[in-house]
Amino acid sequence: MPLVKTWQLIAGSTAAGLALSVAAVSAAGPWDSGQRKAERDRAASWEPAGGADHAAPSLPQPAPSAPGVLAGAGPGLAQAAGAAGAAEPAGLAEALRPLLDDPALGSARTASVVDTATGRVLFESGESRPMAPASTTKIATAAAALIALGPDHRIRTTVSPGTDPGQIVLVGGGDPSLTAKKKPPAGSGGSLVALAADTAQALKATGRDTVALGYDDGLFTGPARHPIGVNGNLALVSPLMADEARPDDSVSGPVTRIEDPAAHTARSFAALLAERGITVTGEPARAKAAAGTQPLAVTLSTPVSGLVERMLTHSDNDIAEALARQTALASGRPASFEGAEKAVSDRLASLGLDTAGSRFTDGSGLNRADRITGSLLTGILARAADPHHPELRPVLTGMPVAGFTGTLRARNAGDSPAAGLVRAKTGTLSGVNALSGTVVDASGRLLAFAFLSAEAPDGAAAEKRLDRLAAAVAAAR
Repeated sequence: MPLVKTWQLIAGSTAAGLALSVAAVSAAGPWDSGQRKAERDRAASWEPAGGADHAAPSLPQPAPSAPGVLAGAGPGLAQAAGAAGAAEPAGLAEALRPLLDDPALGSARTASVVDTATGRVLFESGESRPMAPASTTKIATAAAALIALGPDHRIRTTVSPGTDPGQIVLVGGGDPSLTAKKKPPAGSGGSLVALAADTAQALKATGRDTVALGYDDGLFTGPARHPIGVNGNLALVSPLMADEARPDDSVSGPVTRIEDPAAHTARSFAALLAERGITVTGEPARAKAAAGTQPLAVTLSTPVSGLVERMLTHSDNDIAEALARQTALASGRPASFEGAEKAVSDRLASLGLDTAGSRFTDGSGLNRADRITGSLLTGILARAADPHHPELRPVLTGMPVAGFTGTLRARNAGDSPAAGLVRAKTGTLSGVNALSGTVVDASGRLLAFAFLSAEAPDGAAAEKRLDRLAAAVAAAR
């Protein structure tokens, strides 16, 4: 397989890749293992793990695109981004410094631009200053989860015999893609409907059609409520939760969440069993599965690669918090906010990245106590572009494409030089704005960038300045 094909797909900015997205986006179902099914089938001969989740119902025509840029990348790609290198190219510095000095960005800002193929620092300003990253934290969460679990790992939700006679227990494994919808999108993740059908079949095979239902949501520890309190941007962090505890058919955006996700999921499962001829006596209650027994039925999540892509494309906070806890579990730490913070930091350090001054108090970036440096963000992205770390590729493929998908669909759109070339994760809290990702520049290099600002007087104006910075990197030579 020619290496150039792999990196054309990763850059996500070739005319062929974007045209394919445009053609397939309406016909293909929603996210399937992290990407549209039609896109996945086409990409299968190019790339073993990856592909973006293009969620927009209709897209503009693709912008002109640079060629693949990593065909000649070799072992040197794994150099630490931010390592000492040649001086900043004068043209890039001249383009970025006036934009970075714009008062609309607020009183604090940091910038880092790195050539992913060499690790050479092309521009930096305050790159070692830890700042609140908002949702660019998800880049760190994504990388840590992929290292800890692997891109092909699937999270199990099971039904097992309980400790009491005639009891079965629905055991939550922390799958953020679990759905109770009867007609879920193909490949959308773990299905309570399929799990109920398999459970009913297994019970009937033993001559049983009446059970008591228990549920186990004890996999995660510590507070389930995020430190920001009740917020429509995320549910309680529960290992047993269907459809992100959304009470309606909404799939994104803030909405009042179901207060007890685990109990509600168990009640939904009981109703699905009843529809399949299994009588559930009483109300579902917390319980434990009998030790040493095999599950009666299992449903599996979308692969971690797909969860990462979905999280990045749509800035999904519920997936982010679930992946942070899965990282903690895989690292032998408690599945809590504190355990996840240590696990994420340790996993990033295992890549040889400097995490000094960084804090990962949550997986989503909603916590204002989070801190990340610009050089750490570009370092993660450089590792994700390294052929020696194919497990990290979904970090690149999952990020929104400027002017086309996810949270960047309306940003750097139209005739912007960044349209179709920039893949980046947005970050927005009151007074905090960030943008970090990759771009194919005018000379065909894949560059990683991170721009973070704080205390901006107008968030919308700050976003526009960040977009201009990204566009300036796209135009660099």
